[in-house]
Amino acid sequence: MSELVGYYRQMLLIRRFEERAARAYTEAKIGGYCHLNLGEEATVVGLMGALRSTDYLFTNYREHGYALARGIDPGRILAELYGRSDGVSKGWGGSMHLFDAQSRLLGGYGIVGGQLPLATGAALAIAYRGGDEVVMCHMGDGTTNIGAFHESLNLAALWKLPIVYVVINNQLGMGTSVEQSSAEPELYKRAASYRMDGERVDGNDVPAVREAAERAIAAAREGRPTLLETVSTRLRGHSVVDPAAYRSKEETAALRAADPLFALADRLLTDGAMTAADQDRLEESVAAEIAAAVSFADASPAPDVKTLFDYNYATPVPNDLRRLPAQPLFAAVGA
Repeated sequence: MSELVGYYRQMLLIRRFEERAARAYTEAKIGGYCHLNLGEEATVVGLMGALRSTDYLFTNYREHGYALARGIDPGRILAELYGRSDGVSKGWGGSMHLFDAQSRLLGGYGIVGGQLPLATGAALAIAYRGGDEVVMCHMGDGTTNIGAFHESLNLAALWKLPIVYVVINNQLGMGTSVEQSSAEPELYKRAASYRMDGERVDGNDVPAVREAAERAIAAAREGRPTLLETVSTRLRGHSVVDPAAYRSKEETAALRAADPLFALADRLLTDGAMTAADQDRLEESVAAEIAAAVSFADASPAPDVKTLFDYNYATPVPNDLRRLPAQPLFAAVGA
């Protein structure tokens, strides 16, 4: 039960962080797009609880919670959302492009499915070198309909790569339901096309998600890639600017009634693993952590524009162009 209390705190941290991020967006502290894990906290914590620190993670643009559960400091994540130099991507990535090599989070990706070939390549590199690490690659339900999904799974199965593909099925691709966009709405079944194991799990049940992920990861370490589908819901729209008008009031009320954070709290309180006073202390602890993150992000400086091209390549390459936009390629004649 103490493990479940730890899961609850992680979920609470993600919830309060995402709520603060939504507020920061309205305050114009966050620019561009911003996609939140509100309602998906049980899936996030369960998946991350199954990974070793040496395993690799590729995810999509809805990745704040995964970065938190991977152990990255909330202040560095929020600073990145603010576009500040102390952020995990030095302020140049923003909400959709968190990256932290130390924690082996190898990126959030804004192009739908853009992470799949890269994650498959990373798994190939592990297999080539004879390592025992595993790659976990997340995607939304809509990603299963694009070419990179099928190409990546096909190669992973052929080459017996150490990778787990995870479909975070929150049942809506932007505003379109899975049933309206996928001829086979039980997405884990697509694994059968590649003679790959597939499993579907309740994404609102933290222990169930972790156990399913552990099974998939153990298989991947033995060269058997897996497709895991976690079914959850998002409590807000596709992004912070989406009012989710496609949902009825009744549907919204039903989603909130099934909130995984509240469900786990009720379970812990009912089983006696947590008291109301314990819950209050956890809230206070998380609130202090979020407040510290906000202070850190607010105090972080904006990156120097001269560093704009510093991170184009991991290592120096010949003829690396460092011009700023509108700067001439050659000096003017006679200058």
